[in-house]
Amino acid sequence: MKAIDLMYQTMLAELGQRSLDAAWTADFPSSGRFTPVTVKDRRYWYFDQPDGKGGRTRRYVGPADDPEIASRVVTFKEQKDDLRARRRLVSSLTREGGMIAPDSMSGDVVEALAAGGLFRLRGVLIGTVAFQTYSGILGVRLPMAAILTGDADIAQDYAVSSEVNDSLPPIVELLQTVDPSFRPVPHRSGAAASSAFQTASGYRVEFLTSNRGSNGYIDQPAKMPALGGASADPLRFLDFLIRDPVRTILLHKSGVPTTVPAPERYAVHKLIVASRRFNDGQSAVKRDKDIRQAELLFEALLQTRRASDVALVYKEAWGRGQAWQDGIRAGAGMMTDDGRDRLRESLRVGAVQIGEDVTMPF
Repeated sequence: MKAIDLMYQTMLAELGQRSLDAAWTADFPSSGRFTPVTVKDRRYWYFDQPDGKGGRTRRYVGPADDPEIASRVVTFKEQKDDLRARRRLVSSLTREGGMIAPDSMSGDVVEALAAGGLFRLRGVLIGTVAFQTYSGILGVRLPMAAILTGDADIAQDYAVSSEVNDSLPPIVELLQTVDPSFRPVPHRSGAAASSAFQTASGYRVEFLTSNRGSNGYIDQPAKMPALGGASADPLRFLDFLIRDPVRTILLHKSGVPTTVPAPERYAVHKLIVASRRFNDGQSAVKRDKDIRQAELLFEALLQTRRASDVALVYKEAWGRGQAWQDGIRAGAGMMTDDGRDRLRESLRVGAVQIGEDVTMPF
C-alpha cells in the first residue's frame, strides 16, 4: 500500500487547523457575500446567500458606518481569501497527494450538516463517506473501488442527543438547502417518525443510534432531540463503532471539519456487520464491500505501525461476549487469504506491543 508523502500529510494538518479556525462563518457562510445598499442617502450592509433553489436570500446586517460591522466585513474578506487558499490545498491533496475527495452530493450534505452543528453536537459520520477520510488519517492511498457510495450515514449516541439540550435546525430544511427534493422516507415499522431522507434521484441520508438494551428497540425509530426532528434507527454494535471518534477533514471544497470513527474500530466493526448481511441481492454487495474495507484498513494499520490499536479494540469487542465473537469469526471467515494473513499479523504484533494475549478468530 503506497504511503502518502509527508509533505501532503503536513498540508492536511494545516488545512484542518485553518478550517477549524474558520468555524465562525456559520453566521456568515463563505457561500454568501456582504452587499452595500444605500437607503435614503445612508449606506447599510446586507448579507446575500444562495437559497438552494437558484435564488438568493438577503439578511440585514447593519449600518455601514458601524465600526464593529465594518470590522466584520474586513474579516470576512480575509476569510474569503483564506477560503480560496484552502480550496487550493484541497485540490493539491486530492489531485497530487493521493487523498480522496467525496462525490459532490455527499460533500455538500456533510457540509450542510456540519454548518448546522452536527459535529458540535457530537454526531459522527460513519459508513463509506467516513472511510474516504482514512487515507488522510493513516497516510496511505486507498483504492477507489472500495469508496464509491450513494448515501451518507450519520450516528449519534442516544444519551448524548437527550442530554445536550441543543439541536440542529429542522433536518428536512437543512437537507433541502442541498437538494430541494429531499423528503422523509416512511419508516418500515409504520411509525410516523423518519430516520432517513431521500432525494428524487435516490440519494439517501440515514440517521442511526446505539441500541438501548433488548432487541425490541431495533425496528422502532428512536426520538433524537438533537437531530432537528429526525429520529434514528437503533443498531446493535454501533456503540462500539462510535466510541472515542477522531476529528479529521473531509476534502470537499475548502475542507469540512468532520468527526469519524477511529479506523481500527471501523475495521473490526465491519467484520461483525458483514456477518449479519444476507447472501443475495444488494445485501451481498454491501457485505463484500464491508469485508474489502476491513481488509484495507487492517493492511494500512499494520503498515503504519498501529497494530497495537487493532489489538486493543479487537480485545474489547471479543470481550463483549459470544455474539460478538461469533460475528468476528464469521466476518474473518469471509476475508481473502491475504486479508486473513494481515489480520493475523496485526493481532500477533499488536498482542506483543500491548503485552496481552489475543484470541485469533480463525
